[in-house]
Amino acid sequence: MTKQEKAAIIDDLSEKFQNTSFFYITDASGLSVQQVNSFRRACFEKGVEYKVVKNTLIKKALDKVEGDFSEFTDKVLKGFSGIMFSPESNNLPAKVIKDFRKKGSEKPTLKGASIDQAYYYGDDQVDTLSKLKSKDELIGDIIGLLQSPATNVIGALQSSKHKLAGIVKTLSEKES
Repeated sequence: MTKQEKAAIIDDLSEKFQNTSFFYITDASGLSVQQVNSFRRACFEKGVEYKVVKNTLIKKALDKVEGDFSEFTDKVLKGFSGIMFSPESNNLPAKVIKDFRKKGSEKPTLKGASIDQAYYYGDDQVDTLSKLKSKDELIGDIIGLLQSPATNVIGALQSSKHKLAGIVKTLSEKES
């Protein structure tokens, strides 16, 4: 690989790291070529990008990005590394890993994930990460919670509007 090719990969990765606030680093060593291709296909079908990149290139790309990733790179970038990017959902890569493992493979394993610069280390975090809600899901939950009291009041008023009208009419007649 020439220096220009490495520089292009570093620039591409640093742009992705800059534009995506979450990414996963996995270890797929020990998988056959067929299994790796199957995993790539599963990622592609779910809208997740999966790339196998040398650790030194990943580190150099993260060094170009705003923020301090040194703790993350020291713990995670060892051995075979693949990067998973999902532009829309922070939990989708973990779900892809879990779904792929249901087919009988122990790999790929999660080495680490960075979600809004919060770090998750180790394969035992896959379940936790797969249950995290995305930003859109959280916004939907908040909107639902905010609408709930108003919806309940309106529903109560509408369901008993005849009773309410009768009570108001009775009270107005008593005062006369």
